Amino acid sequence: GKIGKHIQRASHLGLFVLCFVLAMVWEAASGQIHYLIPEEMEKGSFVGDIAKDLGLSVKELSSGDTRIISRGMKQYFSLDLRNGHLFIKEIIDREQICHQVEKCLLNFEILVKDKVKFFMAKVEITDINDNSPSFPVEEFELTIAENSGLGARFLLPGAQDPDLGTNSLQSYHLSSNIHFSLDVQTGVDGIKYAELVLEKLLDREEQKVHRLILTAADKGEPARSGTVEIRVAVADVNDNAPIFSKSLYEADVMENMLKGSHVLTLNATDLDEGINSKVMYSFRKISDKASKIFHLDSATGQISVIGNIDFEESIAHEMEVQAQDGAGLSGRANILLAITDVNDNAPEIAVTSLTNAVSEDCPEGTVIALLKVIDRDSEDNGLVQCSIFGNPPFHLEKTFDNYYSLVTGRTLDREDVSNYNLTVIATDKGNPPLSTTTTIQLKILDKNDNPPTFEKRSYITSITENTSAGSSVLTLKATDPDWEMNGKITYSITEGKMSYSYFSSCLSINSETGVIYALRSFDYEEIQEIKFVVKAQDGGSPPLSSNVSVTLFILDQNDNAPQILYPSPPTDGSTGIELAPRSSEPGYLVTKVVAVDADSGQNAWLSYQLIKATEPGLFTLGLHTGEIRTARFFLEKDALKQSLVVLVKDNGQPPMSASVTITVVLADNIPDMLTDLGTISAPISLESDLTFYLVTAVAFVSCLFFTFLLVLLVLRLRKWRHSQLCDTGSVNLNGVPVSQFVGIDGVRAFLQTYCHEFSLTSGSRRSQIFFPIESCTNTLTGHQASQISGLQFTANDSNINKEEQSCEQGGLHLLQSPSQRVKHSSSQGGRCLENFR
Repeated sequence: GKIGKHIQRASHLGLFVLCFVLAMVWEAASGQIHYLIPEEMEKGSFVGDIAKDLGLSVKELSSGDTRIISRGMKQYFSLDLRNGHLFIKEIIDREQICHQVEKCLLNFEILVKDKVKFFMAKVEITDINDNSPSFPVEEFELTIAENSGLGARFLLPGAQDPDLGTNSLQSYHLSSNIHFSLDVQTGVDGIKYAELVLEKLLDREEQKVHRLILTAADKGEPARSGTVEIRVAVADVNDNAPIFSKSLYEADVMENMLKGSHVLTLNATDLDEGINSKVMYSFRKISDKASKIFHLDSATGQISVIGNIDFEESIAHEMEVQAQDGAGLSGRANILLAITDVNDNAPEIAVTSLTNAVSEDCPEGTVIALLKVIDRDSEDNGLVQCSIFGNPPFHLEKTFDNYYSLVTGRTLDREDVSNYNLTVIATDKGNPPLSTTTTIQLKILDKNDNPPTFEKRSYITSITENTSAGSSVLTLKATDPDWEMNGKITYSITEGKMSYSYFSSCLSINSETGVIYALRSFDYEEIQEIKFVVKAQDGGSPPLSSNVSVTLFILDQNDNAPQILYPSPPTDGSTGIELAPRSSEPGYLVTKVVAVDADSGQNAWLSYQLIKATEPGLFTLGLHTGEIRTARFFLEKDALKQSLVVLVKDNGQPPMSASVTITVVLADNIPDMLTDLGTISAPISLESDLTFYLVTAVAFVSCLFFTFLLVLLVLRLRKWRHSQLCDTGSVNLNGVPVSQFVGIDGVRAFLQTYCHEFSLTSGSRRSQIFFPIESCTNTLTGHQASQISGLQFTANDSNINKEEQSCEQGGLHLLQSPSQRVKHSSSQGGRCLENFR
């Protein structure tokens, strides 16, 4: 009876007062029951008889508006009011709800509304073996060297089982094999881990890969297990020497065999793999004469002719070769080459005088070399003719007897051909004719006749703003076909479309590599484009050079957070309040949030989100317009003061955002609003225990409020100190076009519509009304818009929690402007209302 009398006297406080009263008296009228069920029970399974366990009749349950209040986000149980039985509404997975907690409890309350009684119920969920041990991978690869010693240990991957007790992981098992065993250890944390132990030495040549199966099992009913395949790859060790296919290689060689001719190919194999099987061939024993005639390719084992073979000097050549692998193991073999005699007296060419280098600007007919041709044969076999192979810019002129002069035939160009390997052929008139060739290497000396040339006529590149100083911007490449100093290029920046002092502080070029570096971090909002000229100059005498133009574009980066223009940040700690008539229809425009972003492109595309509201679903927020409109008709139960938190986010990567708190008062006019506020702030006298609980709650909230004020003061001091130290961190909106402040629907028209705000402060028994001295109905002029664009906002201003500033000692503040307001005392309240009307 006493509780009902209190509720009746406080009925004008609404549903929140009823919930508070029920919470205060819960201790005196509550009971508690406990049930124990296994997890994974089907929907509709019986849990317990609530009516019986709580000592209530089915009639009391069905007629008392009884319901279950769950503490979690999901309702797992349902109550049948016809028989008082508790059933499972959703399948319960203990591992999902409680993870590894040993005792898993689901708590809920049973409310008998008519009797104003709460009953607490606890359902303990026991574990069943519904999860098998599992490994993080299906296959685990392990590499072990074939020379690893016995007893070597290798850690294997561990399995996971979310069940508890015997239902969790208990043991590991390894498939049968002769090389490995399994050792299972238990760590200090109680977790078991398995190690692979080498029991028999490995041999890669015998078996390259071993496949094992590791099984993890629990001891549940029924028992479950999981497996992973262990692939052991045996790494090779160099334990085999190369072996030749023959111990003795024999071949017949004609004495007129040409240079480069193939004689025979050696073959040695190594059973190892990789670098251990790579064989290198070399002569172990060879005479000086044979070494000048025959060449052995160290990689292929191919023996070829590199000199003249003369049967008259030697009828055979014996040599010993070896094949060696990468680790130094080797094998040996012998070679016997028999020389077959033929008519091999070919002409001989002797270079008596030679100029190794000639300038590319030498005139035609310059003598390069003198050649003498000798043939030991006689008659026609001793008559020799000389020629140059190919069509080089040289030719041979016979001077006297067997002497020839090598002279230039046309103009030389080093950039076309820098070196010539002139092959001179001497052929006798024998039958068949014999010939001899010799190669003359001639180097063409350079003359500085080519300027540096860039790959492109102009370069266009870009760099992102805020890139750190020292970053590479562009690499220029110029080529000069000349040689040495004539072709050595140095780079320099010669001019740009800005002052030299500013330009030299922005960019620098490496004179040797042509790499252009940024000397400082660029700001897109400050500069968007830099044009300059780069000069490439060679080291010749006199030097030659060429220029190329470079255009550097600064790319925008999302480094500016959105700035909220309306509602503007308060300067006196108050929160802006908007008035919404209770008779408003759905779609009524309450207010509009206006924000801008100093960035460009998609970094400045703004979207608006309503992230917090006193009554969810009561208001809607335009995603791109920022307009706050009513979503439905207002109800009597809707709170007088609605607090909305709006998040403004740009489209950058990563996105940046700012938030603002807007307070909306539901009232048709100001007098009605004053009446409602006076009603809410009027003290309510409650008797007995209810009064005590209310006083206690108020004292607790007051303590929290003063604590909040203290924390807010500390944050303000830190912000002030940070602003003194980091003045350069402010965001400057200078240069932002007025159109960016106008928004999608036009900020000018919006400010004309919404500048009729007012401010009200309500105490316990007296009120103060604040009205602007000047009217704000004028639209923004171009000059005023530019003044707004010149304001500076710190990045932290958009994150001030205006919701916490909206209520102070039961008072509400409606702001017209942070800088314009007139304050009237409570004695002038009537006159202010009269003026407002």
